[in-house]
Amino acid sequence: MLSTESLKIDVENIVEKITEFIRHNVESSGLKGAVVAASGGIDSSTTLALTARALGPENVRALTMPERDITPEGDITDVMRLARSLDVTCDTIDITPLITVMNQTLPLYDPSDRVSSGNLKARARMIIAYHYSNTLGRMVIGSSNKTEWLTGYFTKHGDGAVDLIPLADLYKNQIRQLARYLELPESIIEKTPTAGLWPGQTDEGELGVTYDNLDLILYGTEIGLSEEEIAGELGIPLITVRGVLKRVETNEHKRRLPLILRLSTPTG
Repeated sequence: MLSTESLKIDVENIVEKITEFIRHNVESSGLKGAVVAASGGIDSSTTLALTARALGPENVRALTMPERDITPEGDITDVMRLARSLDVTCDTIDITPLITVMNQTLPLYDPSDRVSSGNLKARARMIIAYHYSNTLGRMVIGSSNKTEWLTGYFTKHGDGAVDLIPLADLYKNQIRQLARYLELPESIIEKTPTAGLWPGQTDEGELGVTYDNLDLILYGTEIGLSEEEIAGELGIPLITVRGVLKRVETNEHKRRLPLILRLSTPTG
């Protein structure tokens, strides 16, 4: 039967594999370390902790990029406390002036269009992350999990524009397992997941389904269950299952490199 027990992982083994993945890819790139955008949420906090473990805290720069009147003060505090506990340097960059200028400059700007304005913020943050990456000679480490990656719940060329995504094969439930193993603060582990793009915004509110059910719908598909079997096992409407799987299909373009039209083939 589908349940959160189905998602149990060997946490110690997974932590070892992730830290080796980060270490190997950063070292083989010839770069000097890593940059991690940290929001105070569980995914970026887990990513930051694992990156510091992999590379040593002196080789990691955390960035927290709040927006005035939007980002809760508690999120900034959580990031700074975590960075201190990991002995990682963390810079705070207020993105409000950048967003203001972009909004005043860009044609077609509509403040009521939450998708467009939210994506603008995510892309502004990635501009900053890559500024640090270029200046310091470091790799940008992303924090999307498998649930977000499959459903496309990230901004293309925003938080999806990174060099490594070490958590992208782990469901949200499994990130919580990692976070507890790493002894992250409960204030981070139990925080309501949100991208922080507007006041009151939550991941589950936008997705229209709880993360627990979302994880299990995706996992059920992964192990070959039909839509009807998944709906029956979870006790949820079939339309919910189909909606999630439609989102996975629709957002395929966000998970791949740009398509190239091959117009000719060399003949030798």
